[in-house]
Order: sequence, then structure tokens, then C-alpha cells
Amino acid sequence: MDRERIRVGIVGASVRYGWGQRAHLPAILGLPEYELTAVCTAHPETAAESARHYGARHALHDYRELARHPDVDLVVVCVRAALHHDMVKAALEAGKHVLCEWPLGARLDAARELAALARQKRVHTMVGLQSQGSPAILHLKDLIADGYVGRPLACSMSLAIPRYPGYRTPEEWVADPEKGARVLMIHAGHAIDSFCCCVGEFREVSGSITAHIPEPGAVRSTADVPEESPDAVIAGGVLQNGAVATISVTTNVGRAGGWRMEVLGTEGSIVATCPTTVLWGDVTLRGGKVGDHEMTALDVPAGLRTAPETVPAGPPVNVAELYRRLAQGIREGHAVHPSFDDAVRRHTLLQAIEDSSRTGQRQIISGDRTALDHRSKEESSGIAGAT
Repeated sequence: MDRERIRVGIVGASVRYGWGQRAHLPAILGLPEYELTAVCTAHPETAAESARHYGARHALHDYRELARHPDVDLVVVCVRAALHHDMVKAALEAGKHVLCEWPLGARLDAARELAALARQKRVHTMVGLQSQGSPAILHLKDLIADGYVGRPLACSMSLAIPRYPGYRTPEEWVADPEKGARVLMIHAGHAIDSFCCCVGEFREVSGSITAHIPEPGAVRSTADVPEESPDAVIAGGVLQNGAVATISVTTNVGRAGGWRMEVLGTEGSIVATCPTTVLWGDVTLRGGKVGDHEMTALDVPAGLRTAPETVPAGPPVNVAELYRRLAQGIREGHAVHPSFDDAVRRHTLLQAIEDSSRTGQRQIISGDRTALDHRSKEESSGIAGAT
């Protein structure tokens, strides 16, 4: 594009709460590639407040108006997952580039629809799987790809989260599986994506989704909300590279255990840990080769962080790394990742885990589709990267 800065309009621009306020807006405002031109919230008065606070020229309270606005090149959608589909669709139909927070949709079919529309419109898209912007995760991915562990044999990832306040709220959107805000989609989705980013995709998977602490009276306010909101996800299977893999995500625990990933191979092993969430927490890498008596620290090269010092530490950093990647793709006209098609791939794996838990059967994963292991594989739909 011939314009020096990419003009951004963000839906979900509260000055008091939300992931937009915590991560996206500090990242946008701290990057030289972008100019915040429009903000959108649910009400005129809060939109005006946000515009004053963030220095945006346009204060809107209708996402459709933001999507059509001539002063917006990139639409950012950072609201509740249940609202993503309609807002992203409006932006795509207006021909705008889109960055949508994870998940892309509450269900796999919604994600497929949006990815297909993005390809049809030939715009750039990105989904907010921000661990893919983490310098430590990128270094771990490079170490594995460069053969530090040799041929991967076994990989594991675990995440333990203390009692999550959202699951004690009376708001029905948290527990309802149609709203896209469950542990499987949010916590497990992000953690599993960081895992697959490093070690590769699953070829087959079995899973179990359970509720350790149902507390039906604490998580529902309407009769149609499920009495049990699953708070634990366990999955295991075989990766495309032949390594065996296990995943455990548990919430509602009494004390946080953080995130941990281990990769064992023919030539060595690597352990990655984070005391909080891998999305923005400090990830520590340790490794050892065959014959080593102990594991040693693996330092992350400083050059893997490209975000300038104008981007605040914490949640904005990895988000900013994705924004920089997106800006380069828009300006140079090449595909970027994680795109909407990458989001479909992740939704597909989560759907396979859910299907396995429901049916008790192993799922075979092929392209962006899943099939029970006693069926023949379906042909992949051949979804390509963003254009």
C-alpha cells in the first residue's frame, strides 16, 4: 500500500477493561507502522471516552459503520468470542484487512466460513494466537527444527490455572458451548497452539473433556445453559512427524502450576516452563544433549524481539510482534501467520478432541477435516494461506 501508516479501527476499545485495553491498544499505539483512527464500543458515550483517551479521530458504536469507514484499512475485533463472527464478516465484506482475537468463531463451521470469505476478498487476515509472537516460543520452534533434540520421539505439554473468575459469573455466555468462551476453546486453544507451533500438528488424537468442579448454580443464570462447564482437557495422540504427544489443561486448581512443555528426541531434550500463561509470561528454556550430565539454560536471542521499547512490557509485547508481521505482509503483499486458515486448523484439532471425548473414539485429522479412525480419510479441502 502507498500510505505510510496502516489505519486501524478497533472494536472493543474500552478504557477500563478487556484484552483490547490490556494488550491490543498499547501494541497499536506503540508501533510506528500503525495509526489508530477509529474506536468502537457498545455505547456512544463510552466510544467518545475511548476516542479521547486513545487519540482516535472517530468514535463509533456500530461495528458495521467502523467496517465501512473510509479511514480504516485494518479492522481489529477484540470482544467476546460469540460476537466475532458477525463483526469479522462485516469487515471482510467491506474489503478490509482483519485481525481477530482468538477464537475466530464459536464453532469450526463459523471459522471455515470466515476463512473462505477472506480468501474470496483477497485480504490479509490474522488471528490472535499470540504465543506465536513470543520470542521464546519462536526460539524453541527453531531449536527443534534445527535438530537440537534430533528426531522428536515424545512431546508433552501441561497447563494448570487457578480458579478462573469467569466460571463463577452468572453470565450465561461463559458456560454456553455455543458462545466460544469455554476452557477447551480459550485456555486449551491457546496452550495447544503454542505446543503445535513448536512440534507440529497432530495426525490422530484422542481426548477427554471433563468438569472437575461443576458448580451449576455458580455458572448459569438461564435454564438452557449446560449444568456442567468443562474445566479440564486431556488429549493424546501421534504427531505428523511420528512423535507421540500428550496434553493436559486443568483449571479451577487451588494453586497455579503454570505452563510446561517437554520435547524428548534421539539426540537430546528441551524443557520449557512459564510460571503463568505462555501468552505473555516469561518462558524459560533448558536443554541437554545425549551424554550431558545436566540440563543447561538455552538463552533466547535478543533479536527475536522486534517490538520497539515504545511497546509496554507484558501482554502487549507478543501481540505487537503479530502486528508487525501483519504490517509487513500487507505492505509487501505476502501471506502472514497465524492467519484465518491457521485458525481453522486449530479449530479443527479442538473439534477433534471434543468429538473424541463425546464418542470415545480416536479421531484422524486430515487437512482441515476430521474423521473417525474406522473411516477412510477424507480429502483435504486444500485451504491455502492468506493472500
